Amino acid sequence: MQAAGIRQLDFVYVSGDAYVDHPSFGAAIITRMLEAYGYSVGLICQPDWKDPDSIARLGEPRLAFLVSAGNMDSMVNHYTVAKKHRGTDAYSPGGKTGCRPDRAVTVYCNLIRRKYKKTPLVIGGIEASLRRLAHYDYWSDRVRRSILLESGADLISYGMGEKSILAIAEALDAGIAVRDITFIPGTVYKTRDESLLKDAVRLPDYEELLPDHDSVPDYKRNYAESIRIQYRNTDPFDAKTIYETYGGATYVVQNPPAVPLTTQELDDVYDRAYTYTYHPSYEKEGGIPALKEIRFSLTANRGCFGGCNFCALTFHEGRIVQARSHASVLKEAQMLTELPDFKGYIHDVGGPTAQFTQPACKKQLTKGACPDKACLFPTPCKNLEVTHRSYLQLLRRLRALPGVKQVFVRSGIRYDYLMADPDRTFFQELCRHHISGQLRVAPEHISERVLHYMGKPSVSVYEAFVDEFARINKKTGKEQYLVPYLMSSHPGSTLEDAVALAAYLNRTHSTPEQVQDFYPTPGTVSTCMYYTGLDPMTMKPVYVASDPHEKAMQRALIQYRKPENYELVKEALIRTGHTELIGYGRECLIPPRPVKAGAGKTRSVRARSGQTVNGRRNHDSRGAGKQGAGKAGTPKSKSGRPKRRK
Repeated sequence: MQAAGIRQLDFVYVSGDAYVDHPSFGAAIITRMLEAYGYSVGLICQPDWKDPDSIARLGEPRLAFLVSAGNMDSMVNHYTVAKKHRGTDAYSPGGKTGCRPDRAVTVYCNLIRRKYKKTPLVIGGIEASLRRLAHYDYWSDRVRRSILLESGADLISYGMGEKSILAIAEALDAGIAVRDITFIPGTVYKTRDESLLKDAVRLPDYEELLPDHDSVPDYKRNYAESIRIQYRNTDPFDAKTIYETYGGATYVVQNPPAVPLTTQELDDVYDRAYTYTYHPSYEKEGGIPALKEIRFSLTANRGCFGGCNFCALTFHEGRIVQARSHASVLKEAQMLTELPDFKGYIHDVGGPTAQFTQPACKKQLTKGACPDKACLFPTPCKNLEVTHRSYLQLLRRLRALPGVKQVFVRSGIRYDYLMADPDRTFFQELCRHHISGQLRVAPEHISERVLHYMGKPSVSVYEAFVDEFARINKKTGKEQYLVPYLMSSHPGSTLEDAVALAAYLNRTHSTPEQVQDFYPTPGTVSTCMYYTGLDPMTMKPVYVASDPHEKAMQRALIQYRKPENYELVKEALIRTGHTELIGYGRECLIPPRPVKAGAGKTRSVRARSGQTVNGRRNHDSRGAGKQGAGKAGTPKSKSGRPKRRK
């Protein structure tokens, strides 16, 4: 500040993450955009939340404090699905934990309010965005108030905040009091002025969502109804203003989402003076691990019309895909090749879904996404425009850049969208040029009932994809494998469904090393199902495996070959009446009794090209990259079939 001649900053941005100046980090984007529009911005990263003075390092800002928990919800960052502390934090120096508090946005805001009573406070990022209205909180097992009230902040900038934060900055700079900023799309505000709620849709009152409210016997049904209304109002073109009441007098009001960025506007976001590294003060502690995953990756798009119920993308980024121009992506790629530690490999090109490079249909450009219909589920919409031409052209141009040896695709690939494309050119080039041994995909489950509640396509689509993947690799002479991402205990999944999945894995010679138990994170339809036992879109009952022991059995069944899972698997098979799967036949999951210690490892098979093998899940990717590209399993016999261990 002294060197730049700045006596008072316009904004002070407080973040739960260490500072990484890379466009995959929200703090970097928001601060660089404000800087580009002439505002001075300072950052206080991971302040000591026990010391009020830590928030005052840069003084009081002229316009506002901006607060974010970072790239992850702080509770998800800290705890596993079993509510145990994680051993590392990829967004902190050296991966060490304890650098941010639980519920970081609320703690930081309270810290600021102790020091600066009247300075405007604007919160944003994933934690604030997904908790913007009353929400079920898995860690406290209750419905919590809007984070706007819990934190004492004045405004929430929700979703992808470039437009809303610039509009907020302009309003504050014009002298408009923060309490009067009630008109900006992509924001949530609080008020006691009922006249502002004209034509707005009322959600169930907060008190109607609580179990201890004597006059509300259907509090979970009310919560499901609230989520249904919220999800019907996530599109900027047809969304209504929605609000909820607290104590009968305080209103938390959500304006419709901001309109998606145009291609030029998105290009501008990435055409900033990012340094693509972490702050040098972290060097002595080993840097920031999260940067390693994405430093040489390219974000080409945002938004997703995939519509998976366990994913918060619809609630945060929206369903309308926005893409950068090829020129913008190529310019960034060229810059990456000039970095001193670039080795010739671009690790990823994509976004939430790699090959989504345009809106699902032309209607979305003017009228938005359909509130009551999904683009891909249960089958692709007849209006869906399926094409990989633009993405394929971009990958080809990136491969041709001087200094680039290989371009990988590690973002999620939607195999249902891929199979809906009659032109197999992209599929062929994906296998030939953009996979290094293994491709991670996300069938999630094989039970049609569970897939329905997940919002995922039929298993028959996945099986067709597997066969096509094998055929293409056989034709090209490549030995490559699929690594399936599977989820246990998702709402709708019974123990019977888990047994069916285990039998399927046995039949297809799949041996997943890691399994994700369903994690009820804020803001998803699946989390609503988990809490209420209702599908909010139909209000019909959904089975939920909430007993920890049953959840352990469902998880163990996916990894039935592990010796430590033997007793859980056996109990599950006996409980479901599938004792025919206990024995020595090819169809059996486990022998009648556990293998004695020292008798050798449990059987392991090697999959044919196009099937699945052992694989580890990257923390931020379901795609395939150079890492983890090794082969797994036992050798094949002369007949080409996997050898069986006795």
